[in-house]
Amino acid sequence: MVTQTVTKFDRLALQIEAPAANITLRNPPLNVIDIRMMEELAAVLAEIESQPEISTIVFRGERNCFSAGVDVAAHTPDKVALMLEKFHRIIRSLIATRKVTIAAVHGHCLGGAAELAMVCDLVYTTDDAQWGFPEIQLGCFPPVAVTALSALIGQKRASDLILTGRSINGREAATLGLATQAVAGSHLDQTVDETSKKLSGLSPAALAITKKAIYAWDSIHFDKGLARAEKIYLDELMTTEDANEGIAAFIEKRNPQWKGR
Repeated sequence: MVTQTVTKFDRLALQIEAPAANITLRNPPLNVIDIRMMEELAAVLAEIESQPEISTIVFRGERNCFSAGVDVAAHTPDKVALMLEKFHRIIRSLIATRKVTIAAVHGHCLGGAAELAMVCDLVYTTDDAQWGFPEIQLGCFPPVAVTALSALIGQKRASDLILTGRSINGREAATLGLATQAVAGSHLDQTVDETSKKLSGLSPAALAITKKAIYAWDSIHFDKGLARAEKIYLDELMTTEDANEGIAAFIEKRNPQWKGR
């Protein structure tokens, strides 16, 4: 088995050990998903998709966390449309990929990072990882989560997390169905490696076709639902004073002054 480490990325570390490709989010201190990382993720996913010897993709976060989410500065009116287009291109790639995707979550896994993790096929999290969709606290909403979270954990539970913006630990994330399994922090890598090894002994063709069948029903609705959520986000949400105030307040490190319009 040959291990290949690719070093051409600034925001990612890519290590290929066929049949697995390991992608590490790398933007310290919190591995925030900025536009550069989105572009690199899109490029690496397209590259991996063309390699038949790869059947599994594993996502991790460098150092102390998986990721604190999408860069808040990219939500400003002049950047938000580009940000949504680039981030949702990644989400759509993960939904469409023939590879089995695994997220290994520790530390913060918030907002867009939680959306990225939730669309992976298998998700392993540490017991004490911090999961959440805090966008409502900025006067915004998470488009991928509003589209797909209900299918994972049920409408009432999804509404609770999205409308309150509250955080939950990894243990609760697994109980709700947001993650596959919660484990002690010291066991995360071992658990992911064992799963990856088990998958490596299976037929890549059978895995790809079976995955397609698993999502056959949901995929019919996901793309239309996300497109609708994007339109609401841009045409309605981003025209409100509160959405712009929430983003500005976060960047300026002050409490937002909501006006209800």
